[in-house]
Amino acid sequence: MRLFCLLTLFFTLSIQAQFQINGIVTDSENKPLPFATITTSETNNTITDVDGKFILNVTSKSGVFKVSYIGFHSVVISLQEAKKFYPVSLVQKTDDLQEVIVSNENPALTIIKKVIASKHNNNPQKKLSTFEYKTYNKLIVTANPDSIQGRIDSSAVYKDLNKKKINIDSSDYKFKEIISRQHLFQTEKVSQYQFGNNKLKETVLGTKIAGFKNPIYEVIAFNLQSISIYDNKYELFETKYENPISNTAPSSYNYKLLDTVTIKGRETFMIYFKNKHKRKASGLEGVLYIDKENFAIAKAVMRIKGVLDISGIHEFDYVPNEKIWFQSNTTFKIVKGKNDDDIKILGGTIQFDGDISEDFEPRKKTASDFTYLISESNNFDIHYNNPAVISNPSLYIEIKDDAGEKPEYFWIKNRKEALDYKSQKTYQLLDSISVSNRIEKKLGFGRKIINGYIPVGPVDIDLKKIISYNNYEGFRLGLGGVTNEKFSKHFRLESYTAYGTKDGNLKYNIGAGVLLDRYTNTWLNGSYTDDVREIASTLFAVDKRVFKIYDPRPINISTFYHYTGWKANVQTKIIPKTEAVIELARTYVEPKFDYLFYYNDQLYSSYIMTTAMISLVWAPFSDFMQTPTGRTESDKRFPRFTFQYTQTLPGVLDNDFSFGKIDFKTEYEKKYLNGQKTSLLLQGGYAMGDVPLTHLYNTMPNNLNKETIIQRITFAGRNSFETMFFNEFFSSQYVFFQAKHGFKRLQILKKVRPSVVLVTRMAWGNMNKPEQHVGPVYKTLDKGFFESGIELNKIYKGFGLGGFYRYGPNQLPGFDDNIAVKISYVLDLGL
Repeated sequence: MRLFCLLTLFFTLSIQAQFQINGIVTDSENKPLPFATITTSETNNTITDVDGKFILNVTSKSGVFKVSYIGFHSVVISLQEAKKFYPVSLVQKTDDLQEVIVSNENPALTIIKKVIASKHNNNPQKKLSTFEYKTYNKLIVTANPDSIQGRIDSSAVYKDLNKKKINIDSSDYKFKEIISRQHLFQTEKVSQYQFGNNKLKETVLGTKIAGFKNPIYEVIAFNLQSISIYDNKYELFETKYENPISNTAPSSYNYKLLDTVTIKGRETFMIYFKNKHKRKASGLEGVLYIDKENFAIAKAVMRIKGVLDISGIHEFDYVPNEKIWFQSNTTFKIVKGKNDDDIKILGGTIQFDGDISEDFEPRKKTASDFTYLISESNNFDIHYNNPAVISNPSLYIEIKDDAGEKPEYFWIKNRKEALDYKSQKTYQLLDSISVSNRIEKKLGFGRKIINGYIPVGPVDIDLKKIISYNNYEGFRLGLGGVTNEKFSKHFRLESYTAYGTKDGNLKYNIGAGVLLDRYTNTWLNGSYTDDVREIASTLFAVDKRVFKIYDPRPINISTFYHYTGWKANVQTKIIPKTEAVIELARTYVEPKFDYLFYYNDQLYSSYIMTTAMISLVWAPFSDFMQTPTGRTESDKRFPRFTFQYTQTLPGVLDNDFSFGKIDFKTEYEKKYLNGQKTSLLLQGGYAMGDVPLTHLYNTMPNNLNKETIIQRITFAGRNSFETMFFNEFFSSQYVFFQAKHGFKRLQILKKVRPSVVLVTRMAWGNMNKPEQHVGPVYKTLDKGFFESGIELNKIYKGFGLGGFYRYGPNQLPGFDDNIAVKISYVLDLGL
């Protein structure tokens, strides 16, 4: 097989009739000119990238190419036999370079408006009823060894027969030595795309990642650039920007007509666009090639320049039968931008230069400065308007079970060209390094740690169960875990035990689950529990497990109820874009505070509940990925909705009361291009019937009933009322709203960069049948509860500080009593 691959590579190289040249285009001050046009005598053309660099394939070593740029004199360069690198300097024109406005209308803007008006006829996902094609993608992280200082190639020079030593940066030398023979990272992927019923689905047929035997599904699902150039939002590196041809784009972008060029035998306008806003990372810039006849996109270069320079190129082929430009190739590239600080990512440091100024002295370049990522995709086997059956169309990505096990002939068949020697060496070396350093095992270990587990053989130890603290149990010391795939892929056991140093009681749980369907992640579970829980708290069964080094709010809780009982449930993702839990439970409840429940002329100090419950989270705007290990949410989008209904079963297994509860939650989050973020949360609950206080609502208080502000300083919760005292309010119906807006981090000192977040919370509620609750003294939320505050998160080493103020109808008489000061801590993994 290796001989066959080598022969294939040799044959491909030997019949290739093209030669590759590269260079850089700059102005008279040696500043790079991005998007300059390069045209050969054979009518091949390309443009320079964000650094003014270009790569061009020519069929003859003797010939010429022309370099042109708006506002500069064009030059014609003659090719030389042994020359591969061509630095080109352009001279600026002396005439007025401002845009020419004809009849108060920019000609480029006129063209763009026609492009917008013609989108429906030119967008394949609008004009074609169905289409399908295959894509081969190759992604590498690498560097150009020629970019690294040449002096590190030599260890000494001689002058006048005397040996003169040169200090060598061994790390750079080793880096150049490595990068000369291999890439730093490399993946390949073959996918089939199918479009029908206005939905596009990707099926991954094969995937290959250097250094890994098993696919890394997170890498496969990572969205580097938009598939369609016509969407209103264009995506680069999982960040969305306004598309320069969206319906509202003319109000956000400036346009310039640069040139007219020929692409695939058709005349096109070359239009430069740039966001009007002056803020960093405020929008895209780039070049669109517009077909003169139908105003379709024939080629597009999209670029964002900030901490990273990111560019995406879309190339198209014209299909005469369909009268449409259909995408043929895409290229995505990340190179380093400029920033005044280094970025640390999982223990590694990426260094950046600040913006050049007169008193700025650039630091010495290190090896990592020359690293870049490039991803290239080539489409083939394209079919238009052929009826195609799309299985599971609700999925955005589906990965075939054997995608990571494809033989070499599969890759030879689907690659656009055979792997060169450097790429082949990358697989060999990274595979061996991965095995020797157990990288795959370490990655699996890291995934478990982030989710709060430590794998020990066939069991994952639960870090959340080891130690915690609250005012009722004191220090809660315990041990818990769940079996992993080493034990069984179809069956699991889980258990924990805990001891409270203050209440002196032992708690425990034991459970088991069996996998009913791997494709929909359907599990049948059963468990028995003897433990305590905060009174009137709201738990959604479908909420994802969140692991924190500390969980601040429970530290202050002092009022619990003890419960013992069993439950059986089914967890499933069988309904598209949802996850559901259907549960049957019988629980014995004993309040651990002064409380009696009055029902049917009887006072209950403890009671039995037999309940049926259904909990469902629906994420209609998220994308989901089907992998060989199950279904996951590959792209979390908002809004998302959570519903839960609980009903007691009268007369079943000694159930004491009859009631029902409806709970709901809606979450929304929007990230802005300038680093700001807005989060909204609307949550509520409605209890019907005869419900004891233990199972009503407390609206998430997090304030201690102490005399001074200093005594009340504690850790802040995530979605809790920081100025509401524990057990101050209870409700049988409530609605809660929270709005947060986080600003871009402020630079106060080099290592003091707080994240400023404005917070507003409010809630309304009511209590039905208050006469049933005997013992505790509490208030209701009929008039509402309001608080606002400011958080300064991650001031230093993850620690922050927040201040909140209580106002409105439930404001307290003393000014100090309405203020809460809270400490926050955010663990930053650099992800």
